Amino acid sequence: MSSVTFYVKILKALDEIGAPYMIVGAFGGYAFGISRTTYDIDILVDLRPQDFEAFSQHFPLPRYYADPEMMRSSTEMGIMFNIIDTNEGLKADLVPLRRDLEYQVAFGRRIRREFTDPSGSSFEAWIANPTDIIIGKLRAWDEGRSSKHPNDIYSILVFDLSGYSDITVDIETVSSEAAHIGAETLEMWKQLVERAKSEVTKRK
Repeated sequence: MSSVTFYVKILKALDEIGAPYMIVGAFGGYAFGISRTTYDIDILVDLRPQDFEAFSQHFPLPRYYADPEMMRSSTEMGIMFNIIDTNEGLKADLVPLRRDLEYQVAFGRRIRREFTDPSGSSFEAWIANPTDIIIGKLRAWDEGRSSKHPNDIYSILVFDLSGYSDITVDIETVSSEAAHIGAETLEMWKQLVERAKSEVTKRK
């Protein structure tokens, strides 16, 4: 089982029990122009009291580690928890939804998209809006300065400005959030927007 197949199994389990979730990061951005071959698959979950046991039943011992009490405790503390496939040595990280207004707003803007799994079968999943994917990547860049985040943001912007996306990036909202994060982040964002506009203009 590949890591992507493992994550698809988790997404399908969340859908089956009706637990609210949202894919964030590069995998979510695949639908909006991110084209690199390696993806971080980050899942934001809003598990309710009835979900812990129901979710864990999809990943039974001894192959899987998915302790419902661990999930419950991690959710109450607002910290990440894991689902582990001990046969394959795979681990999936799930992050409880924070109650901050900005996270609630982003979760409320999530959208449903169709993907293809490694076996070629299609499936649907909830992903973040491209505006919120960019905001998340700006925050991640501010924390670690990894070049993958500006590169991903640039890809989303070019895809959107070229008219390929059915959901437009809200430049004003992103600019406001970038300014809130910090001056360097805002400047980096502005440069990416100008680069993307220039690239799209050259292609016309």
